[in-house]
Amino acid sequence: MLRIIHQLTEAKTELQRICARTHDDQVVHKEATVREILHAVKRQGDQALLQYTADFDKVALTNEDLRVSGAELDAAYQQVSKPLLDAIRLACRNIETFHRQRVPQSWVRFEDNGVVLGKRYTPVDRAGIYVPGGRAAYPSTVLMNAVPARVAGVSRIVMATPPAGGMAIPPAVLVAAQEAGIAEIYRVGGAQAIAALAYGTETIPAVDVITGPGNIYVTLAKKLVFGTVGIDSLAGPSEVLVIADHTANPTHVAADLLAQAEHDPVAAAILITTSVPLAERVAAEVERQLAGHPRQTLTEKSIANYGLAIVAESLEQAARLSNEFAPEHLQLEVAEPWDLLEHIRHAGAIFLGHSTPEAVGDYLAGPNHTLPTSGTARYASPLSTETFMKHSSLVQYSPQALQEVSSAIAVLAEAEGLYSHGESVEQRRLSSPMPADSPIEPIEH
Repeated sequence: MLRIIHQLTEAKTELQRICARTHDDQVVHKEATVREILHAVKRQGDQALLQYTADFDKVALTNEDLRVSGAELDAAYQQVSKPLLDAIRLACRNIETFHRQRVPQSWVRFEDNGVVLGKRYTPVDRAGIYVPGGRAAYPSTVLMNAVPARVAGVSRIVMATPPAGGMAIPPAVLVAAQEAGIAEIYRVGGAQAIAALAYGTETIPAVDVITGPGNIYVTLAKKLVFGTVGIDSLAGPSEVLVIADHTANPTHVAADLLAQAEHDPVAAAILITTSVPLAERVAAEVERQLAGHPRQTLTEKSIANYGLAIVAESLEQAARLSNEFAPEHLQLEVAEPWDLLEHIRHAGAIFLGHSTPEAVGDYLAGPNHTLPTSGTARYASPLSTETFMKHSSLVQYSPQALQEVSSAIAVLAEAEGLYSHGESVEQRRLSSPMPADSPIEPIEH
């Protein structure tokens, strides 16, 4: 079931195919549907939300039902076990500790000639967190999106998530939201939820930034509202690439591949190894572990279509192939992972050594699990506090400093044909005589 490839050319072709697996002809049709949803919610507000929830989720809601009540939030704590609550709190602490190391700091630099330059970082006013439903509950997604927003200083964080089975929201999701500091939660999902967060409705406020993963309709909606609001990324199906040498445990590697494959039928699970025996043993182990798997049908589809084992000539070649693929998750299951790390240039998150499965990062290590996918790690980064912040440039010139650069500004303004740009400097030069001790010669006209 897990194909083994020995030829470099074939390996590159397959990696390119897998990277482009979401670029199908159906996307154009789906985008037209999403545009229609966005326009309807923008025009009709809550009415459109309620209609789409009835059509897509088969749940009949009223305007009052959209927001999760305080009683439901309180009751959620009674419906989760103590071990689960403890795990959520541990994850929340670790994620907060990590992201507090990454809060951008404003700075100002004073130069001798009276020039002051700097950057001033401020959070957005409102952030919208989207948490998918469907196949499972995702309290970890709540924490990974909400905690960095809170650490960044966002004053109002709202969450949208689809109802699952009637009006219910999974208790673990509600508990995670509250532990992360969110009490404003709306039971709405899909493209209509993204539209509500982008444009606002009678009940749901418009936000400045929307983050969180979702299906293709959610992703397309985020793409189409970008510009009206900021977004974290256009996340595609999840993926893992494992680089392993002869020291790796094939049972562990197989489990790591299946941990990714069980997400989605189009999730990708790729092994690149320098050991032919390891590749063969991992392939056999994948089949063994799939027998009786709780999500067997889904996981088998993922492995059959987007699972791969590539035999590389060296770890350096494995690293080059990985860099071309730019995986969302990269595991270095080799004897000397820190040495191999020097050859890695593109990856969303890198897990080093035999005792660091991706699941550690998915849940509670601290670094964010909202990562660039489908090759976008070539230029994109994980979600962080910076996602919820922006900076303003600070510039102050003294009269003397302005005099020193006025000639250069005049030349540039003239080259661009922007007369008043030059005049805005010249008028200040004429109305601000040079200090007596200034070495600057007056500009002749």
